[in-house]
Amino acid sequence: MGQSKKNKLGRAAKEPGLRIRDRDLKALVYAAASNIHGTGLFAARRIEKGEYIGTYHGPRAKRNGVYVLWIYPADGEETGISGRNLLRFLNHARPPNAELDGPDLYARRVIARGREITFDYGPDW
Repeated sequence: MGQSKKNKLGRAAKEPGLRIRDRDLKALVYAAASNIHGTGLFAARRIEKGEYIGTYHGPRAKRNGVYVLWIYPADGEETGISGRNLLRFLNHARPPNAELDGPDLYARRVIARGREITFDYGPDW
């Protein structure tokens, strides 16, 4: 038996395209009113530490906008994604309970059912 591939965060690699569409995400997350800001993303069930939640998905962005996620890979080629799935409702918190590895979102710790899922937008927030 071979070893499983791992991403840069040391998590088992996921299959490409897993949990990109809202219909695939709905078993795990939902959007609702947030105490942090506007609409937030919430856990539909308990999410385990290190569990893959979903992939931020949408067309490539050419400029900044409300739901644009900017990714800065090691090669320095920034990429903007204009969010079109439920993950666009992620709000900022410090400390967050989730983190992105490229466009892929993972739980940093156990996230209870009904809890808002957040990530750190970066030092300027």
